[in-house]
Amino acid sequence: MDSRPLTIESLEDFICTRVRDSESNRLAHIDGSPIFAKPLLGVADGDDPIFARYKGIIGSHHLTPREALANVEDTTSCQPTIRVVSWILPITRDTRESNAAMTAEPSRRWVHTRHYGEIFNDNLRRDVQRFLRDSGVSATAPAISDRFHVLRGAPGGPTSSWSERHIAYAAGLGTFGLCDGFLTPVGKAMRCGSVVVSLDLPPTPRRFKSHVSACPYLVDGSCGECIKRCPVGAIGPDGHDKAKCQAFQEETLLPLRERYGVSITGCGLCQTGVPCESGLPK
Repeated sequence: MDSRPLTIESLEDFICTRVRDSESNRLAHIDGSPIFAKPLLGVADGDDPIFARYKGIIGSHHLTPREALANVEDTTSCQPTIRVVSWILPITRDTRESNAAMTAEPSRRWVHTRHYGEIFNDNLRRDVQRFLRDSGVSATAPAISDRFHVLRGAPGGPTSSWSERHIAYAAGLGTFGLCDGFLTPVGKAMRCGSVVVSLDLPPTPRRFKSHVSACPYLVDGSCGECIKRCPVGAIGPDGHDKAKCQAFQEETLLPLRERYGVSITGCGLCQTGVPCESGLPK
């Protein structure tokens, strides 16, 4: 067990080092370059009322942080402090540029980033969870726990029992956009993850006025570049059609899986070639 006191700085250093040095954060089948750049971290209070509201917004199946931690700690209700540490993994510039040049399907770099990048993200979740537990702290990464599941058939499209984007919003890392993407100071082209921990860390203030404040289209009707980027019209003035988007990825893009040797492709055209690709739009 590590006897050193845990701080947000030591945790950030651990995560940044893993992102920088891990061999699984490499496009090994292309050129060996990093999949993700330096991460961005935020912290949410595990008892923030927003997590109870998520049960009404997302569904009753969405876990609160205390429910998630109860899976590994029977005395969670007695824990005086619970925090959620959320991270953003920005996709590297070369990959973003390769995808921004595409109009009908994602680039090879993007497809490999979606497949191998999430494998790395799961490894990072395990590493952070283990680091915290080895330090004597109760911790869990809900997205890789046995309580994680996806609920399909909902009117608005599939939802999960732990939405990493909603966790990132609670941790003050950005807001949602017209295409349902999550807009952050390091861009919308990213992956995100989180751990729940019984540790007193300073929460990150949510500096945005609402959950859509960073999206110009949803604020005043300007921009809308992501509408033009979608090859199947799944994004419009009324938002994102999850069913149409998912059908495109699972049916039209199915041949890419065999071509590139992956089990999932992603698309990401609406995340690249747009003003919010690598930062918050002005």
